[in-house]
Amino acid sequence: MKKIFVLVCTVTFLFSFSQKTMNPIEYKSSPKVFNIKGLSQSVSIDYGNSKMILLSGQVPLDSEGRLVGNNVEEQAHQVFRNIESILKEYGGTGKDIIKLGIFITDISKTPDFRKVRDEYVNLQNPPVSSLVEVSKLFRDDVLIEVEATAVIKNK
Repeated sequence: MKKIFVLVCTVTFLFSFSQKTMNPIEYKSSPKVFNIKGLSQSVSIDYGNSKMILLSGQVPLDSEGRLVGNNVEEQAHQVFRNIESILKEYGGTGKDIIKLGIFITDISKTPDFRKVRDEYVNLQNPPVSSLVEVSKLFRDDVLIEVEATAVIKNK
C-alpha cells in the first residue's frame, strides 16, 4: 500500500509541473502561403508561458505559387505578408519577430528591403538580423528570401 501511495504521489508531482502538452513541438502551415512539399512552413516550441516559432525561408510567392513583384521592395512586401500569415496561425504578428535571416541577390538594394521590413517589425526593440548577399536563390526571378524566428506569449 505504501508503494502505491509513493507511486501516485510521484506521478502527481511530475504531471503538476509538466508542460501543457506532452509534445511541446507543433508544425503548422497557413493556407495563405504557398506550401512547398518536403518542408514545413513553421514549427513552434512551447516553453510554457510562451512559444518560439521558427519559420522556413519565405520567398515572394503568393498562395498559388506565383511570383509577386519584380524588384526587392515589392518582393519584400510579399515575403512579410507570408511571414505575417504564418505567425497569425499562432496568434502573433511581425512585431513578435526576434531574429531575421535575410538572403538578397543585390546588396545595394538593402535600403529598399529595410524600408519594407520596418513596416512589419517592432522598431522599439528591433530583431537581431543577419544579411547575406547570394549569387542566386532557387529561381532567377526571386531576389530575396527571409527566415524569421518569433516568440509569442501563450494566452
